[in-house]
Amino acid sequence: MASELVYHYLPLGRLGRGEVVNLFLKDAGFEPKDVRYPWDETWPETSKKLQQDGLTRTGLLPAVEYKGEKLTQHIPTLRYFARELGGYDGETNWEKYIVDAVADIYIDWRSQWVANLKGGVDDYKSKIAPEYYNIVGLYYSEREGPYLLGDKVTYVDFAVYQSIDNDRRTGTLPESLPESLVKFEKEFEARPNIAEYIKAHK
Repeated sequence: MASELVYHYLPLGRLGRGEVVNLFLKDAGFEPKDVRYPWDETWPETSKKLQQDGLTRTGLLPAVEYKGEKLTQHIPTLRYFARELGGYDGETNWEKYIVDAVADIYIDWRSQWVANLKGGVDDYKSKIAPEYYNIVGLYYSEREGPYLLGDKVTYVDFAVYQSIDNDRRTGTLPESLPESLVKFEKEFEARPNIAEYIKAHK
């Protein structure tokens, strides 16, 4: 797999939507070529060049080159690989709906998280983040867990984990999480490839 996948992102450490894709690829056993672009005053010009070169139509990252295709938008990229690998998704139409529904909730959360980083959301920590985790926690509590669909991990679990981790790193995680998410986070971090990655990239 190593020779057929190239991962393009920014040097943001464990933050950002690109890390969702990165965690997924690690868990799935990919060893991509890792290409990082400086996140400084040169980024606007780099972004324009990446658009002109056809790597990303929006000028945003992450982007993944795989089997001659260029994949962008992190949630659709996860869905693509779930289909490509024949896993990481629901098995029934109803299960796929649940996974997609939580993915939509995550996308809404992320727009608020980014706005808060820019100083544009005053009530993020006190209202928006707690509401998000309470809603997502209800979905996770409907099954024994630890994952959204019980004992099988899906692409959205990577996004939900990343939201928890990112809020913790930015000091915006609620004081307490629903028990279903506490259980989920612990079990997710224990997945062999994820545990190895986290140990090396704290």
